[in-house]
Amino acid sequence: MTKMKIKHVAATLFAAGALGAMAFPASADDQFVPLLAYRTGSFAPLGIPWADGKMDYLKLVNARGGINGVKITYDECETAYATDRGVECYERLKKQPPTGASAFDPQSTGITFAVSDKAPNDKVSIMTVGYGLSQSTDGSVFPWNFPLLGTYWTAADIMIQDIAKREGGLDKLKGKKIALVYHDSPYGKEPIALLQARAKKEGFELLLYPVTAPGVEQKSTWLQIRQSRPNYVLLWSAGIMTPTALREAQATGYARDKMYGIWWAASEGDVKDLGDVAKGYNAVTIHNTAGRGKVHDELKALVYDKGQGTDTNGTTVGTIAHTRGMVISMLTVEAIRAAQEKFGKGKSMTPEQVRWGLENLNLTQDYLEKIGFGELMRPVKTSCENHTGDDWARIITWDGAKFQIKPDWYRSDASIVTPLVKEFAEKYAKDKNLTTVKCAG
Repeated sequence: MTKMKIKHVAATLFAAGALGAMAFPASADDQFVPLLAYRTGSFAPLGIPWADGKMDYLKLVNARGGINGVKITYDECETAYATDRGVECYERLKKQPPTGASAFDPQSTGITFAVSDKAPNDKVSIMTVGYGLSQSTDGSVFPWNFPLLGTYWTAADIMIQDIAKREGGLDKLKGKKIALVYHDSPYGKEPIALLQARAKKEGFELLLYPVTAPGVEQKSTWLQIRQSRPNYVLLWSAGIMTPTALREAQATGYARDKMYGIWWAASEGDVKDLGDVAKGYNAVTIHNTAGRGKVHDELKALVYDKGQGTDTNGTTVGTIAHTRGMVISMLTVEAIRAAQEKFGKGKSMTPEQVRWGLENLNLTQDYLEKIGFGELMRPVKTSCENHTGDDWARIITWDGAKFQIKPDWYRSDASIVTPLVKEFAEKYAKDKNLTTVKCAG
């Protein structure tokens, strides 16, 4: 059995709880990538395809020959979406040989909050593609945080933009009611600041409805919604909370086409069992991750056709969550590749060198086409000032059988988001007594 096959079997057993903490032997020339996952717990319907996608892309890169010849080793650690377990995984994997952790994708806003204070001392990057601390876009305050491709402020702002388009313009939002039904956790609370700013500017009333985890009891929430009759409902949920909300919306007569879900509430697993119950439900996607790209065909040919795929049941490949997982690992790989261009092509990189790569990503459309993501993403360029890069997104709508992609592309409104980033980043720096980085230029 090859080393990579051994790793896959061991990772699968570990995810199922059959193994404790495990480190795998690796060549000194390899590059280590930690994989935090939640294949168990109430968020598992989202976590499983997400984790499969992350691991599958690393396998694909190795099948292509590695990163300029450097092979990737990985170790998956189960968090069950629990902050304490996530911190344990972080501590166990941050110094793992041969390179230490290239970068962490915590897959949880709560875990992100907990490890962000540790990252500067440990000199390891925290990647939060589409989640985490929205103000960490500001690399001068958060040199080790990278909320790549978009934040929850991105998503919330784009939802408001699409609603405004439906209504005939932003001025038509005045006097409207927009409700936020959110998971009562750091994750669910993250969009509130942006929505409050938008409500103040556009003149709509923002209604807030927290839902206690895991979100299986929402009857009282939707009874309140039936009484308050908001024009639109934004849903910040994940796992079992999403189909529960859609069922309760049906039960109380709230139109699903007036609902918008965050991208973690917008995978096929959230709605496929509901069918027409969820028909009309809208959601925002990171770039065009609801689409299909050449990378899917390459994954099949080089990994799955050889019996090496992570999705042994044939249920996650091609789903939105799996594709997003591949995007996350692709960004990690391209940060390592960018670092190699500066520090030594064909060599393994330290976590500090990978941080440089994350801060100097420049993924052009031609290059995205070359690696199979041209249909899934638009160009992305990061800098010291901007650790998010380009926060493109699209709206998708469930038709009862599958998600349909709307033609429009959106970006967050910088006139709204940038002042918030500055305000919250400065407050964070002051509260934590941080010395900020001076960005060149």
